[in-house]
Amino acid sequence: MLNVAIVGPGRWGQRLVDSVFSPKSAKLRFTHAVARTPDKVRAYCSERAISLSGDLARVLADPLVDAVALATPHSQHADQVIAAARAGKHVFVEKPFTLDAASAHAAARACREAGVVLALGHNRRFLPAVAEMKRIAASGDLGTILHLEGNFSGGSALNYPPGLWRANQIESPGGGMTGMGIHIIDAFIHLAGTVASVRCESQRRVLKVDMDDTTSTFLRFADGATGCLSTINATARIVRVQVFGTRGWLHLLDHHILEICAIDGSVRRTEYPKVDTERAELEAFADAVAGAATYPVPVEDVIHGIAVMEAAVRSARSDGERLAVEPPSI
Repeated sequence: MLNVAIVGPGRWGQRLVDSVFSPKSAKLRFTHAVARTPDKVRAYCSERAISLSGDLARVLADPLVDAVALATPHSQHADQVIAAARAGKHVFVEKPFTLDAASAHAAARACREAGVVLALGHNRRFLPAVAEMKRIAASGDLGTILHLEGNFSGGSALNYPPGLWRANQIESPGGGMTGMGIHIIDAFIHLAGTVASVRCESQRRVLKVDMDDTTSTFLRFADGATGCLSTINATARIVRVQVFGTRGWLHLLDHHILEICAIDGSVRRTEYPKVDTERAELEAFADAVAGAATYPVPVEDVIHGIAVMEAAVRSARSDGERLAVEPPSI
């Protein structure tokens, strides 16, 4: 049984904890928590028999803690990953991994040198529909992949209060890119490989807080395919990924609906049962720590995704200039 500390037991941190709390996982459990304001989550932690602290260093020094799960502000991830690795703790990190490729490399290197598992919370990779998209794309049944389109949008930022940690340009550069768009970037890399360059435009039209609401990114892949990604945090929710090939297309709508269109225009639609992707990714993390399996999201893919996001943000600041993306490496 892997004993894990949740660092940042806010809304999403609690989602991670609850995903393995009921029903209880046989592979890991959350035993400790580190909160910036412990009193806000004291009752929650007490109900789940979680030891609560406001001191990360103290928890990292605790021999009863095997690993940490970070659900903290994006800008804190790199330093926290490095500190955990140096303390010999395995690390699960919510996306985005970091906010730039240099810090992503540094954090990954610290884990590699310490010999600890580093796992990234790209939970959409654990969807059965995404697994089927990957199988079809890799099999060649789709023919030559020509183009990808993706949109992950929602209206959460319309209700962000001033002072919320994510409601600013530092924690959320490129508007919805860090909270939503990074999932589409990861899906694109998973399905089509290396991104060579990007162009991005991002603007704020309606939000009261200091972050963009409408972001569009155009990608060119190393093999010549193209892509476009939209993320809007001031509209109704939508999640979709579409892959176009010379023999047809694939279309993922939300998390569980997959449409497959052959070149003759016939469409097959499958609705998959909903799965708890947070539980799946955390149990895969536990399996990787136990040596039972390799964590299924390669670190080099994650670092490349951060490089894509970083280049997109820089492009937006340069009025849509096309910028090269650092190739994947660890």
